[in-house]
Parts: sequence; C-alpha cells; structure tokens
Amino acid sequence: MNRKRIYANKIAAFLNKEPRDFNRADLVKYIKANDIKMVNFRYAAGDGRLKTLNFIINDEKYLDRILSAGERVDGSSLFKSIDAASSDLYVMPRYRTAFVNPFSQVPAIDILCSFYTADGKPFAGAPAEVLRRSEEEFKKISGFDFHAMGELEYYVISPKNLLYPTATQKGYHESYPFSKWEGLRAEAMAAIAEAGGRIKYGHSEVGFIRAEDSEMAQQEIEFLPVPASEAADQLAVAKWMLSGIGHKYGVVISFAPKISIGHAGSGLHVHTCLMKNGRNAMIDKGGLSAPARKLIAGFLEQAAPMTAFGNTVPTSYFRLVPHQEAPINVCWAYRNRSALVRIPLGWLNASGMVKDANPGSAAPKVDSTQTVEFRSADGSANLHFLMAGLCVAARRGFERADALVFADRHFVDKNIYHKDNAGIIDKLPKLPASCWASADALEKARGVFEARGVFTPQVIDGVIKRLRSYDDRSLSERLYGKEEEIKNLVEEYLYC
Repeated sequence: MNRKRIYANKIAAFLNKEPRDFNRADLVKYIKANDIKMVNFRYAAGDGRLKTLNFIINDEKYLDRILSAGERVDGSSLFKSIDAASSDLYVMPRYRTAFVNPFSQVPAIDILCSFYTADGKPFAGAPAEVLRRSEEEFKKISGFDFHAMGELEYYVISPKNLLYPTATQKGYHESYPFSKWEGLRAEAMAAIAEAGGRIKYGHSEVGFIRAEDSEMAQQEIEFLPVPASEAADQLAVAKWMLSGIGHKYGVVISFAPKISIGHAGSGLHVHTCLMKNGRNAMIDKGGLSAPARKLIAGFLEQAAPMTAFGNTVPTSYFRLVPHQEAPINVCWAYRNRSALVRIPLGWLNASGMVKDANPGSAAPKVDSTQTVEFRSADGSANLHFLMAGLCVAARRGFERADALVFADRHFVDKNIYHKDNAGIIDKLPKLPASCWASADALEKARGVFEARGVFTPQVIDGVIKRLRSYDDRSLSERLYGKEEEIKNLVEEYLYC
C-alpha cells in the first residue's frame, strides 16, 4: 500500500510523489486532472532575474511537445555575451521544479528551465549551469555534497499606520498587530512552500523605519539546507513571489541592502554545510570537523572577490560599514555576529532541553544540524553566481595544504567592534568598500573562479564590467551630508 505523505507542493500531493521523481507523464496527468490551461517557463538569465515564457495549452499534442522539446529564445537579449548574429538558445523544463502558479487568473503550472545551445549542450554562461559545474567540481575535490540555505531579509514599505506602533530598530520577532505585515509574510511562506521552497521559519526583523508619509517594516524568511542549486532556485522563486504578493497588497517589497542610512540594512546570510551519505559532516568529537574548518578557510581566502557576486549595487557598500552587524573584517567566530563567517548554535547539547521543558517526556535524540554562515551578501546578489562562488571558495579550502592553519589565523573570540578590542580590527583583512573595488578583487582572483571550467571568462568579464560601470569609487565620501542625493540613489536600487 502506497502510504499518503505530506507535501506542500500541490502536484506532489496529487501524485503522492517526491518532486525529484516527477516525469513528463506525471505533469500531463496533473494538468489534465486539474484543468490547467497554461504552462509558464521561468529561467534565470545573465542578470540573475527570473524571466518568463507563457504557453496556452492548445491540445495534448502541443503540451507534450513543449514538455518534451522546450522552446527557443533570443539568447542575445538574455545574455550580453551572446552575439545577435547567432543568438538562439533552447530552454528546457526541469520537471522536478514544477509547481502551481499562485497568482495566475488562468490555472497554470510553472516550471524552471535550463539553457542549451544549438548543438544541444548546456549553455556554459547560464547562472544555473555555472552553479551546477561548481557543485560537481567541489565534490570531485572534497568528496562532499555542498548544501546551502539563505536568510532572505526584506522591507515592506507601506503608507504610515499610527495604530500599534513599533519602536525604531525594535522589530525583532515582534508579533501582530505591532508587526503589521505578518499576514503578508505568512501568505508568501505558504506560496513559496507550495513551489518547493524548503522553509525553516519566518519572523519580523529588527528594522522599523517611520518616514513622513510611510513606514518600513523589516521581515525575514529563512530556508532549510538543500543542495546549492536548489537553494539558489528557491531563493529566486521566493523573491519573485514576495514581489508579486507585495504588488497584490499595494506595497513595495524591497530586498535592497540599504534603504535608510542609520537603520538596519537587509542582508542575505547564507548558511552552508557539508553532507556525506545524507548526513551532516560538520561536527567531529563534539567540535567543528576538519572539513568544516577547510570550508571556512576557503570562504575567508575568497571573501573579497565574493562581494562581486553577493554585493552588486553601490548601496551594498552603505551596508558594509564599520560598527554594524554587517561584516567588513575577514575573520570567523562562534556565534559572533560581528564576524564575516559565523558558527551558529548547532544543537550539539540539545537532547535534554525537551525533557526539561516538558517534564515526564523522554529525551529524544537530536541530530546536529551545524552550519557555517557567510554574512556579507545582500539582496542584490546574483543568486546562482553567489552560490557558485561559495562552492568555488569552499573548494579552495580543500585545495590548500595549510587550510587549517590559515583558518586558525583568522579566528576571533571577541566582539571586534567593542572599544576594548580596537587593536584586533587593524590586523584583519577588509572587504572591498565599493563595486569598483569589488571588481578589482575579482579581476585579481579570476583564475580561481575560472579554474576547472566553472566560471567562463565571459561571465567574469561581464560581472567586472557591470560593477565598474557604477564608478562608485569614494562614493560615500562624495555623498557625505547630501541627503537628497543619497535618497535618490537608494530609490534607484530599491528593487535591485
């Protein structure tokens, strides 16, 4: 007997089948049984944003064709590296990513796609393909699977509401009605989960800003660790869905790194872990394992060029400033939010807590879920390039013979922004302070990211060119005290 399991994804629930096992016949079966009228292809282009191609289902033969053969698109309009003289690409659906569209007035399912060239080979410059290669090369070197999850922070910008006010910078884990947009967040979480997003939790974040005629409430949705390619896909879908639900409510959803100077910015912290045979490999004998410390060493080594993928607009560097939780110093620590790489609690000593909180209950076995958190990235990130860059950086940790020594040299056990610890900061490497400096860092390290064919030279050239196009050298100094110009710049990258 096939036992009925719990699935958030409506197609999986109908089929009683894991999404990773979906095939073409499964999707046809769901479409016919549920009177689906439309199929939407979605794919991340060179700019990292999800693009859309809509199909009305004319008949079953046409449905079978688009699911079997995909469609062709103008690659030169999606990737700046492609010449218009020979620009066609194919987009092919990945059945495992199918979900029911929560917005469409016409019943529809959406499917994420991969790009292929005229000869039927994966297009090397596509963000999702770069990420796939990075995962493969990491596993070849390390023997581990690279899993990741994002903490997606955003602001809801709405007309001012004087009822049940929240104090400035006091929104952390606030509840409704003081947290005004809990309902929007809950609706988004349900939609994201139905689309395959593995959500851990959601909550109100620290930031709350009241302006003359508006207010801005910060929120966060955090995910569970999954293979890096899936992590990037679900973050891309989540950002698209949040924006769509914001539009429905008539409010702005902004993932911008900074929307008001002096107030909390929005980061995209990425937790990572190494998996082997389905088990977390981050802990050994009650402490961080050697592979976990090699992972950290790689992140630290490549921290500066990683900003090229994770901090991609000028206002990113309004967030990466001294004496904030956003890091600028290259170091790692346990549970310390002033460090670039943080080791959060991992349930090592948790087995007795449930027994203490619930007298009479047996103490269950609680497996470690230890992760390593990379804290510099923000909502402007090209999600697939960011995850690919982290895979490359992690691989470098395994390639270094002195990785463990290198990691130890960058360990701190104090709040580096406390006045008594000022001397520590002077000895630590710094992150770039502008898009221009970030481009310089990537230029110097491009051989690392191009090694083993992961990032193509054309992709690296495109990232560098875009970053330098802002010409934001010394931008903070140039704009100091010029509130109107700062406001205009924030508006320009509000939707980043």
